[in-house]
Amino acid sequence: MNSELGQLMNQALLYPVVFIAVSIALFSLIGVFIYYRILAKWIPEKLASMIWFIGAVFILIKCTDNYAEIQNMTKSWTVANIIIGFIGLIVLISISVVLIPKKKRSKGKKSVNNSSSSNNTQRPRMAQNRSDDEILHSSFDRLSGAEFERLLALYFRDQGYKVHEVGVGGKDGGVDLVIIDQRGEKTAVQAKCYAEHNNVGVQIVRELVGAKRNHDCILSLLITTSDLTDPAKKEAEQFKVDYWHGALVEQKLKAWGKWQPTNKKQKAQPVKQIAREEIQSAQAQASSSKETICSCGAPMVMRKGREGKQFFGCSTFPKCRHTKSV
Repeated sequence: MNSELGQLMNQALLYPVVFIAVSIALFSLIGVFIYYRILAKWIPEKLASMIWFIGAVFILIKCTDNYAEIQNMTKSWTVANIIIGFIGLIVLISISVVLIPKKKRSKGKKSVNNSSSSNNTQRPRMAQNRSDDEILHSSFDRLSGAEFERLLALYFRDQGYKVHEVGVGGKDGGVDLVIIDQRGEKTAVQAKCYAEHNNVGVQIVRELVGAKRNHDCILSLLITTSDLTDPAKKEAEQFKVDYWHGALVEQKLKAWGKWQPTNKKQKAQPVKQIAREEIQSAQAQASSSKETICSCGAPMVMRKGREGKQFFGCSTFPKCRHTKSV
């Protein structure tokens, strides 16, 4: 009697619930696949979540309206069918989670390994909390990513834009600055302070295209101290993303007048030239003390000891270590 009652309860309640749960999970799997593989560029994540919620509620309502038919459909189910259904449900949920891009699942977190890479990331910070004046006198190779963003913010403000620095702390989500012109038109700006050989890839362009809508921006601008790869340029042209490459950025900032880099690296003095100067110095010292000759025949020069006491030392030191008191 109890066994029959349990079977009836399973057929009336448990089996239909499992059927409804699997249906919603299957709907979620299809939705996640279509969104992140096709629609993520055009539809914000919040809007996609709302559409999914409406779809799940619709499925639930339709299943409730046809509950009797679902009961009849699941009458022939067994415990083995239920176990298979639960396993299928878990598999569908797992696949849905895997399909979500890693960046979405760990939003705001930065990999330590990526931060230490010199080829694929922006330049490291040279000095902490540097002033605007120091940034305005720093060349690109002396700026960190955050400092480059700050330099662009100063530039755009002087051009008459209102500037929101949304990328402070690295949690930019694809947008570093939002600039607003006098007409109120918003532009999403992504800044990449890369070395000349490290071009911006197509993924950066796609991130900017998808992220600009999260900031209610109509236009988008990618600014880099290097250049874009060919696929990135094609993507930018396709989605109307304006971009400034290294030479153009330098031209605009110099025309602005406030950016005056003064700390460019000086070329190292050749070793031969240094040696020549040392020899000339020794010869000059020797000429001033011609009257003092070392036992080896070389002229002696005036030197100072550790205690500051002067003495004559051989000009060929360390080959000859002969000394003579003054």
